[in-house]
Amino acid sequence: MSDNLRRYRAIRHALAQGYPTSSAQGNFARHLNTLAALISGIVGGKSTQLPHIATKVPDGTKPESRVKRFTRWLDNDRIVEEVYFLPYADHLLTQLALETLVLVMDGSVVGRGCAALMIHVIYKGRALPLAWRVRQGPKGHFPEEWHIALVELMRACLPEGTQVVFLGDGEFDGTALQATLNEAGWFYACRTAQSTVATWEGATFRLDTLGACSKPGTLIALKEVQFTRDAYGPVMVLSCWAKGYQEPLYLVSNMASAEEACRYYQKRFRIETFFSDQKSRGFHIQKSHIADPQRLSRLLMAACLAYIWIVYLGSVCERNGWISIVHRRKRCDLSLFQLGMRLLEYFLNEDLSIPVQFYITI
Repeated sequence: MSDNLRRYRAIRHALAQGYPTSSAQGNFARHLNTLAALISGIVGGKSTQLPHIATKVPDGTKPESRVKRFTRWLDNDRIVEEVYFLPYADHLLTQLALETLVLVMDGSVVGRGCAALMIHVIYKGRALPLAWRVRQGPKGHFPEEWHIALVELMRACLPEGTQVVFLGDGEFDGTALQATLNEAGWFYACRTAQSTVATWEGATFRLDTLGACSKPGTLIALKEVQFTRDAYGPVMVLSCWAKGYQEPLYLVSNMASAEEACRYYQKRFRIETFFSDQKSRGFHIQKSHIADPQRLSRLLMAACLAYIWIVYLGSVCERNGWISIVHRRKRCDLSLFQLGMRLLEYFLNEDLSIPVQFYITI
């Protein structure tokens, strides 16, 4: 049996486990089979370009026919995240919600001339994708209503009582978003601009005046602050100037501790690992040549499931002692994503059973 066929069958079986047997029939079953083929081809070809994916998919037809099959799937309005992706995100969140969830929102360029707003959960230095919205145009800032919509979507997916910390860069300091996060009972720490206006103890000032009073290695925090000229609050604003940096960064948070807000905010940068794995180090989603937001959104379903699976394999490699076989014995400098790719290659080469799972347990 070929490596492509073994990989595809293992993925197809795992996908089918996420749905009742009665639903995995007819068109639904065919759509799920195509999704499995896309995931398998993306991983096998390390690409999200349909012709490259098609060369790594075993179905007995010519590559051109496979490309047409994938194109029909991407064009199909019945292929929606709520059916073909969110059930797996639900399961992932249920497993990880045993501890405090750290959710990060950010945007990135995808496809040809499009950008995706994405929300992720942090797991062992990796950001695992949960939901997204795609639009035409450069990255830029997304409307605040989009931020709120993704937060509300995640809120509906979370088990009751889950503790959540939300992180975002300067795009996500809007007062309507902050109000939504507070209403949801989530903590947050988001970057804000140095030109942001705040009021504290009757004095109104720009946040960069805090930086002007500090030096590298210092943290200044003000509580009970009214944020922006809209006087939203009370919130905490911070000037965090880490050693080795040329200037401080400014945060707005509803946490009780300034040190905790800074510590959590450092985790925001882990979202960059996802974008690099989906791009230059992994599946090259920015080179898919697709320019339609809806088609890109469907392609992201396959690419994100592929990513979660590979990170899962990396966790298997770490947990079950495979690192010394696929990497050096004394020191491992590979990410979970890179370990997962190596472990998959080892399983294929050694004709071993391929574990496939689209969620990760703590």
